[in-house]
Amino acid sequence: MSIEEFYKEISTAIVNLDEEKAVEYANKAIKDNMRLLDVVEKGFAAGIRKVGELWEEGEFFLPELMRGAQIMQKCLDLLIPHLQSASEKISRSTVVIATIEGDIHSIGKTIVATMLRAYGYEVYDLGADVPVEKIIEEAIERKADIIGVSALLTTTMTGQKKVIELLKEKNLANKFKVILGGAPVTNTWVEECNADGFADNAIDAVRLVKSLLDK
Repeated sequence: MSIEEFYKEISTAIVNLDEEKAVEYANKAIKDNMRLLDVVEKGFAAGIRKVGELWEEGEFFLPELMRGAQIMQKCLDLLIPHLQSASEKISRSTVVIATIEGDIHSIGKTIVATMLRAYGYEVYDLGADVPVEKIIEEAIERKADIIGVSALLTTTMTGQKKVIELLKEKNLANKFKVILGGAPVTNTWVEECNADGFADNAIDAVRLVKSLLDK
């Protein structure tokens, strides 16, 4: 099997949601001392991008998108320590992402984090129910380019606004781009918060991050 065929096999395993095969290929890449950056980009990331396309086209539904993201994450967890030890840099930019304090919903945010990783961004997922101060502290510590704040409840949305207000108070408003996510978020809310944008789904989130960083 040529290296290009190997990348294609990896991509196919992700699209077929075949965790066993995908993990097997990740381990093989490590064992054979392959160039892991290419394995991630041309194999696994290509696969998850295809999963995203199938979801956009209505061929896949949310469970398939989530399953693909979980398999991708499992493989990245195997590969990333070796990437870092080989001093290959997987990341283009850094994103800190969290669900705001008082809100325990995390499925959408987790998928967004996984898709961003698949596209080569370094992502620190702080989980759910995260205080505003903690989000900002992590963004400073991680030298983040972008802060993503998710809220699934109308009652917790105000926390998204507080992140931006606190950044202003600390004179950090120009240091980070802030993007919002969650079912109740609208363009009007984004404008009211002075945020840099919002995304309805994981694919749009990747596009938004890319467009903000390209500016």
